Amino acid sequence: MTIKFVTNYPAAFITDKRILVISDLHIGLETELLRSGIKIHKQIEKFKEIVDKLIDLTKAKTLIILGDVKHKVPGAYFQELKDIPKFLEYFSTKVKVFVIKGNHDDGIELLIPKGVKLYGSRGFKIDKYGFFHGHAWPSKKLMQCDFLFMGHLQSAIEFKDKLGYRSRQQAWLKTKLNQEIIKRKYNTRKTGKLNLIVLPAFNKLTGSLNVVGDKKLSGPLLTNNAFTLDESSAYLLDGTYLGDVKSLKKRFQKLLLAST
Repeated sequence: MTIKFVTNYPAAFITDKRILVISDLHIGLETELLRSGIKIHKQIEKFKEIVDKLIDLTKAKTLIILGDVKHKVPGAYFQELKDIPKFLEYFSTKVKVFVIKGNHDDGIELLIPKGVKLYGSRGFKIDKYGFFHGHAWPSKKLMQCDFLFMGHLQSAIEFKDKLGYRSRQQAWLKTKLNQEIIKRKYNTRKTGKLNLIVLPAFNKLTGSLNVVGDKKLSGPLLTNNAFTLDESSAYLLDGTYLGDVKSLKKRFQKLLLAST
């Protein structure tokens, strides 16, 4: 298997290319929380430490960030203006760094240091692997890929016991794009295998989509049925396979009925 989930971390590793993939850092979220009266420590140093550890662990040669590096829209907090260039520059001295522009990344062009490659929201590809954020249709070139990596959804599974206690856990999603819909959308006769991997948010403090219960869909691939949550396989960060989302919904519904 050329693609691995890094156990207990929201990061994927492509072994044959030595590429580490992460998404949705939302640097600057702490400033927004502080303005709401919630004070937490800056996350940037923790992120730096974790990514350093993952690069050492995997021996990665390339770091790809799938978008939403910054948090504030529109504009940027002072924290973002200060921390993001330093963060990216630090890792550009260790590995190749590619950044895809997410829906929170307006104006990020001004924060990208030399040595870091920035791509638009439609993404880019490396051989059979395609990378995009997810709030916009990916580039037609990516539809020739066998494997696609997407962020944006910040996917999670919410567990609830019979006493009403809720716990929302980050989750990976694995699925495939609907080739017929893709062929019509891009006016093409041939596509790659189009296996899709949806990454959980790297920043655990951000909001998340409960794929079992939330009805709000985000991004054109979902709203146009290029893939469905129900047919996606879900995995927790520790590697636990939960089954497909449709089966999870049925099991959770039975638990809720049994507890009433």
